[in-house]
Amino acid sequence: MKYNRLISSVCFYLAMALLTGAYTACTPDEMEGGLAPAPRSEEVQFTATPTASNPNIITFTNTTPGAFKAIWDFGNGGTAEGNQVNGSFPVEGSYTVKLTIFTSGGYASNTKTIAIAKTNVSMLDREDYNFLTGGAAKANGKTWVIDRHKAGHMGVGPIGAATPEWWSAAPNDKASEGLYDDEMTFNLNGFAYTYQNNGNTFVNGSNAAGLGGTAQSSDYTLSYTPPTNMVWSMVEEGGKKYLVLSNKGFIGYYTGVSRYEILSLSENVLYLKGGDGANAGNGWWLRLVPKGFVHPVEARPYKMENMFDNFDEDGNLVWKKETLTLNESYDNPAPVPINTSAKVAMYVKQEGPGYMFANMFADFAFDFDLSKRSVFKLKVFIPSYNDFNTMAGEDWAIKTLLKQVSVKLQDGTKPQPWANQVEIKQEVTQLDKWVELTFDFSKFAERKDLNRVLIQIGGEGNHIPGIFFLDDFRLEQ
Repeated sequence: MKYNRLISSVCFYLAMALLTGAYTACTPDEMEGGLAPAPRSEEVQFTATPTASNPNIITFTNTTPGAFKAIWDFGNGGTAEGNQVNGSFPVEGSYTVKLTIFTSGGYASNTKTIAIAKTNVSMLDREDYNFLTGGAAKANGKTWVIDRHKAGHMGVGPIGAATPEWWSAAPNDKASEGLYDDEMTFNLNGFAYTYQNNGNTFVNGSNAAGLGGTAQSSDYTLSYTPPTNMVWSMVEEGGKKYLVLSNKGFIGYYTGVSRYEILSLSENVLYLKGGDGANAGNGWWLRLVPKGFVHPVEARPYKMENMFDNFDEDGNLVWKKETLTLNESYDNPAPVPINTSAKVAMYVKQEGPGYMFANMFADFAFDFDLSKRSVFKLKVFIPSYNDFNTMAGEDWAIKTLLKQVSVKLQDGTKPQPWANQVEIKQEVTQLDKWVELTFDFSKFAERKDLNRVLIQIGGEGNHIPGIFFLDDFRLEQ
């Protein structure tokens, strides 16, 4: 990736030079001279001077004649650009620093090894380092995992955008991929980075060749063994902080890059934005949490708000279906009093055991305060052409199709919302005409964990098909 950026820079400056030439009065003899000779590696020179206040911070100065651009690689994961830059080396050891310069004739690189005599512990005791690694007290480092239970733990959008505008993952969105069992461990000791992927890695299809896979149009899970000798570093450039991994290291989802902008770093959140090796305009977002971290349960609002849907206009309920065919804008089969609406909802329960729990429901972001309002009403039309006599169903149920409407209130946040539901059933004695039903839940006013309203027509447990119509569902004032 760095090579590609260098080539792009060269092409840009050459293009600018050519463009400038197009507007100056060059003679044929001047044009024959061509570009200046390409620089040689031995011509690339720089000095390395420890700062007076801290010998672990080195000032690097480019002394190469004719260079108009200088790019540095400090050999510790850090990079910089400019003729004079500072590099931080908190840990003792030898580092190979590489300088790449650009002249009008091309570019060249040279290296120099610097020796850091002593580890500067004060440079390691930083809040960001401690958040990332657990600090010096964590001998085995700190392990992070993808925050699978939170919406937005992955996302994609323009690289320059503040948020993933094109797509954002729902909780557990990639549960079928080799991603959520991956563990990323950062250690302050030696700045070691360990990536444990349990044998496979979720890859961006366009970049899969970077891990030995086959480039594809869609993402997939690839068998892959990460290297064991990776290190991490943090660098600051242009007012932003970056997490950089060595030896083609990456975090969780592979997009062909090893450098991530740190959007947020705290004790329990590591939020990153990385690039895309195959598509320079794309940015990829990743949210991580420490291994074993459980998000605290946020208190839900406890209140009651209007609920209504007349199916002629947009109501404020978003209906979901369970083994049900639902048409929310169907021509009224009997547009006469008490219901002259043009449109109603058609509720179709199909035949067979797979449809014995057909229903429609709506979830809310608050828990119902039934002490304030607790009466629901709706209109229903039950055609007599339905078969209410044939018996087929479960032994625990009434096996015939029922002339019945049931309204249930449930806790939709639970894996089994029916387990602790409250229900009111109303029998319909008049067929082929609209009737209005009332469901009064005031006797359940002590319940504070209900946030889903569910409508079921025809009963449950039977295998008999049925067609029904409903309208004007509302919570009474």
